[in-house]
Amino acid sequence: MINKIIGIDLGTTNSVVAVMEGGKVTVIPDDEQQKLCPSIVAFEEVGTPLVGVAARNQLVLNPRNTIYSIKRFMGRRHSEVTKEESSLSYELVGKPEEMVRVKSRGRVLTPPEISAMILRTLKDRASRYLGAEVGQAIITVPAYFNDSQRQATKDAGGLAGLEVVRIINEPTAAALAYGLDRKHVSKIAVFDLGGGTFDISILELSEGIFHVLATNGDTHLGGDDLDKRLVEWVYSEFEGENGFALRRAPEVFERVRQEVEKAKCELSFNEGVELSLPLLDTRDGKVSNFHRTLSRSKLETLSRDIVERTINPCRRAVDDAGLAPSEIDEVILVGGSTRMPLVRDLVKVVFEKEPNTSVNPDEVVAIGAAIQGAVLSGDVSDVLLLDVNPLSLGIETYGGAMSKLIFRNSPIPATAKEVFTTAVDNQTAIDVHILQGEREMAADNRTLARFALSGIKPQPGGVPRIEVTFVIDVNGILNVTAKDQFTGKEEHIEVKPTYGLTEEEVSRHVDESVEHAFEDMDRRMWVDHKQEAERVVAATIKTMSQHGEKLDGSMREKIVGIVDRTQKALAGGDWHELKAALDALNEATLPLAELLVTEAIKAEGTLRTPGTHSPSSQH
Repeated sequence: MINKIIGIDLGTTNSVVAVMEGGKVTVIPDDEQQKLCPSIVAFEEVGTPLVGVAARNQLVLNPRNTIYSIKRFMGRRHSEVTKEESSLSYELVGKPEEMVRVKSRGRVLTPPEISAMILRTLKDRASRYLGAEVGQAIITVPAYFNDSQRQATKDAGGLAGLEVVRIINEPTAAALAYGLDRKHVSKIAVFDLGGGTFDISILELSEGIFHVLATNGDTHLGGDDLDKRLVEWVYSEFEGENGFALRRAPEVFERVRQEVEKAKCELSFNEGVELSLPLLDTRDGKVSNFHRTLSRSKLETLSRDIVERTINPCRRAVDDAGLAPSEIDEVILVGGSTRMPLVRDLVKVVFEKEPNTSVNPDEVVAIGAAIQGAVLSGDVSDVLLLDVNPLSLGIETYGGAMSKLIFRNSPIPATAKEVFTTAVDNQTAIDVHILQGEREMAADNRTLARFALSGIKPQPGGVPRIEVTFVIDVNGILNVTAKDQFTGKEEHIEVKPTYGLTEEEVSRHVDESVEHAFEDMDRRMWVDHKQEAERVVAATIKTMSQHGEKLDGSMREKIVGIVDRTQKALAGGDWHELKAALDALNEATLPLAELLVTEAIKAEGTLRTPGTHSPSSQH
């Protein structure tokens, strides 16, 4: 075993492994000198599973047992991947609410188990290259992978026999590779359009410090979507030409998919390409072929709406970073899909400058991961990577509000603590409801987990002190602790959600937080003032019953009248009216508060009168 930490880009379409030696990063090839390992696993009737190029060769011959794009299913439920599932040649099994599983030749496997086979292949490749067993790795993930997807990736590494010492975001890794030798301050946008996901990150680079200012993206957008659109075009053209629909058999589908994927890649460099699919279908003894010229302009027409889905995340990220597009110094491209001229033209329009195309988009993420591995192993110094949390995290509090502890785009690792209390007298347990999102009310955000803290000392509402601590580690995985400060009773949970963020959820959390900002703030202000008003009214009524007779009649009547006004406001729904009543009540009870203070001072003075025997003066 060696102390080298390898860097792995576990991609949707291809995966790459790299290592730093002697201050230089090497992207490690296989025995055939191929640096890209197709992220494909094939199961034959007998023997060990095939991985990489050998598995890709099985796509047409053995489509039902050849697994590709498995990254799109990491940490997800079936109900979240219905679009992707509809275009697969292999079988997913399980109920809608269950985690995705793959069935092949009688075996049922999870996405982490299949991903582990790819990681094991890359691990063995690195071990052969270095001449010793590799034990540790940095693995990259899309910036918008949530806790469940990150944990699934970490689990895959463990199944492959790797200690995953860090999980870092792919755009951040790319910037790390790109800017290692930069010493001047610069702001960089990393536009990462891979096979299955899209990420955009805005970073500031200065004197070896890589600070992520903002990140955004879409976990359901990538080159696979472009391929699917081209496949549907071929099916449509075939039916128009032959008068009958092309068979949807997996063998046919995979032939078409492979052909259009190759054509798409060629059109990044050529204006047109010949699509040739002989012996594509047979009906009534007649063989039907498909031959068609596909132009770059046709490809761009078919895919423009898909590519344009990257625009809004880019604009949000720039806005979240507090910048204008013109303030971005450079845009770097990551992912094979960024070779498309249409994508590069769009980037130029959004960021008002030509993107930098000097970095190999297929290798740069693995290179960055290898650099981070060298930093952690001590081979590289003076480099600091500050990543960010993509969505705010908090808990549900009184009235169904969300109290945020770690805010969106906060640097990670991160720790936040806040002390809460109970709302009910003699409460002995609380439900800690952990949330993710940008809305003010819990119901509008996404539940990550729940756990209970019991054994709280029974006390009046508002007295117990419950300290809640959120910790996001360097891999972006959340740990939550709740502790009763009176009893020391403590409960803890590592948040491992059973599902990931859907495209709709990402849009809802980000877009609706802006769209409903005023409405949400009204609801939140009502909850906050309602809690305060209920507390003040209860305390006032109690104090008046004990000491009210010591006030003159007009003061008593004024306080009673405003208490009644506040109670009526509590039965309404207007926080402005409630706040006005609460302010009036606080002002009206000042004489009562002064009376209590005066009596307390007199009592204290009596206890300390010379000659008396207080406990502290006895001998």
